[in-house]
Amino acid sequence: MSTETIQERKNALRRQAHDNRNAQENKDELSRRIVGAFMSLPEYATAQTVMFYIDVRSEVRTRLDLEQALQSGKTIIVPWCNADGELELFRLASMDELEIGMYRILEPKTELRDLPEKQVSVEELDLIMVPGVGFDSRGARMGHGKGYYDKLLEHARPDTPLIALAFESQIFEQIPVAEHDVFMDKVITEDNIYQGLGRGTSAG
Repeated sequence: MSTETIQERKNALRRQAHDNRNAQENKDELSRRIVGAFMSLPEYATAQTVMFYIDVRSEVRTRLDLEQALQSGKTIIVPWCNADGELELFRLASMDELEIGMYRILEPKTELRDLPEKQVSVEELDLIMVPGVGFDSRGARMGHGKGYYDKLLEHARPDTPLIALAFESQIFEQIPVAEHDVFMDKVITEDNIYQGLGRGTSAG
């Protein structure tokens, strides 16, 4: 399949996935179930440094459980997007360190971001929670098309599990993949935990 065809199919699926996610009912209740399943994983139990994404718009809501994660004794990391459109990582100690930023997104306070003790490299992460627009049962992921997470995940340690969260309505029969696309190790929905192909799987 040509790159152009893959993009066309992804764009159509992305629109459908957005519609499905926006129409999803009981988001709070289902999100608690999904994040609860994430925090019950053996991968979570053994990880010391865990990255949580902070939900935006209609994504699976993670902020409801961030407080509990912060009290778990683990090092909790959250990503934020810099002016160059790249994700940077922030060591979160308290919900008070977050504020509503541009586009009404909850993110680390500006004055804290450059503190050396708050900065973390992706190689330090033992477990990465990944958002997305659409997925399939193989762990293929479709994001917003900007590549923010693709660039971040490129540098994650090979032994760091990539666990995606999604509503069941965001799962499709097959997401078209390109050579550079990364498969998730698991995709958690309110009904299932899909065992993904993981990295090291060729999309070609």
